Amino acid sequence: MQDIIIIGAGVTGCAIARELSRYKLDVLVVDKASDVCEGTSKANSGIVHAGYDAEPGTLKAKLNVRGNAMMEQLSKDLDFSFKRNGSMVLCFDEAGKGTLKRLYDQGIQNGVKDLKIITGDEARAIEKELSDEVTAALLVPTGGIVCPFNLTIALAENACVNGVKFSLATEVTGIEKKGEGFVVKTSKGDFETKLVVNAAGVYAAKFHNMVSSEKINIIPRKGEYCLCDKNVGGLVEHTIFQLPTKYGKGVLVTPTVHGNLLLGPTAVDIDDFEGVNTTQEGLEDLLKRCALSVKQIPSRQIITSFAGLRAHEEKNDFILGEAADVPGFFDAAGIESPGLSCAPAIGEYMAELITKKLPAEKKENFVATRKGVPSMALATPEEKQKLISENPLYANVICRCELVTEGEIVDAIKRPLGATTLDGVKRRTRAGMGRCQAGFCSPKTVEILARELGKDISEICKNDEGSEFLEGYIKD
Repeated sequence: MQDIIIIGAGVTGCAIARELSRYKLDVLVVDKASDVCEGTSKANSGIVHAGYDAEPGTLKAKLNVRGNAMMEQLSKDLDFSFKRNGSMVLCFDEAGKGTLKRLYDQGIQNGVKDLKIITGDEARAIEKELSDEVTAALLVPTGGIVCPFNLTIALAENACVNGVKFSLATEVTGIEKKGEGFVVKTSKGDFETKLVVNAAGVYAAKFHNMVSSEKINIIPRKGEYCLCDKNVGGLVEHTIFQLPTKYGKGVLVTPTVHGNLLLGPTAVDIDDFEGVNTTQEGLEDLLKRCALSVKQIPSRQIITSFAGLRAHEEKNDFILGEAADVPGFFDAAGIESPGLSCAPAIGEYMAELITKKLPAEKKENFVATRKGVPSMALATPEEKQKLISENPLYANVICRCELVTEGEIVDAIKRPLGATTLDGVKRRTRAGMGRCQAGFCSPKTVEILARELGKDISEICKNDEGSEFLEGYIKD
């Protein structure tokens, strides 16, 4: 019998798990994927929104501003990349200035600090590559960028160190009310629990509707992106938005915390809950829209494209809290943008609700900090020498594009909730994220995974079971 089962190991589920790990509770996180951060959390803009776009009075508005305020200290505590680079929302004609003023007023009402409406010339003085078509802009100093993978992994690792259990590659197939608790049926057997937390992203409605007569509807909203090489990462310093539409905040042009340039996303509602394919039409539309914001979009420097799904709920706000007709079943559903920005605050909010329902003592030995995988690419000469002297594997470069060493890959595998797949290594170390997109480093990374996990090399997957690299491998 668990006290709490959390369905979903994305940023929302891991943030809730980390906050609940402060208490003397038995918490289990289950996810059908082989690793944390395999859904929406791995394929988004990595933006920490300021909070001007959310309608005042909504959970999105309240938790966006709180999550933004929490992110900087959290990044120091849990050792993930975050930068408060600021953002701009661009207006291209006189008609749009009214919308810009509405965003400004909303931001002030929501508690966003230091907002300012500036002219097109003032905007171009700050960002020299902005289009000549820009007539005005909302300047937002509190906007930021974050590494979405390392944020999610950091929350999960810290929760794990503090006693939360994770059962990955575990698909939930059913939920039944049993007495005062629940039976959660999975591909690895049945689990009994007092409370359920539904943080299943685009699948949240499926699980909610298994137990509640008050149905919700989640629509997968696909967004396609292009990622450019680091040699054009300085094209803009701020995150550059356009005026939002009914489908979201519109396409953006932004630096990433790792020095790349990111373009996107598109926004198309689809029926396929696994529809993360990119399309020629989508990417062409994306580049055309980005060209409205920035003069010279460096399309020849695109090194990869990808797509992600956002969990859009019809009422256009987060669904957070206990289902009205199912005591003990808590939803964290409809977590679309600005869900990444809100995640730390959602964790706080949900933990408070849950511990009112299931009172528990706080731990005296809660570990509030965590250290990530050391980065040789970012280390000082002194730090590099120290790492190499302690472990010579840090001198063996495996990924040349991102300067990732064997020592970093081994660390990523051996740490709490360590990597077991090529994608798991990639998200923890950036091995394979550079210009060659894993063309050179994959074979050696697969060998290291097999060696450290004690597996045959033919068992190593890109991500989930069925994505093995080799078939019929013959050893020397």
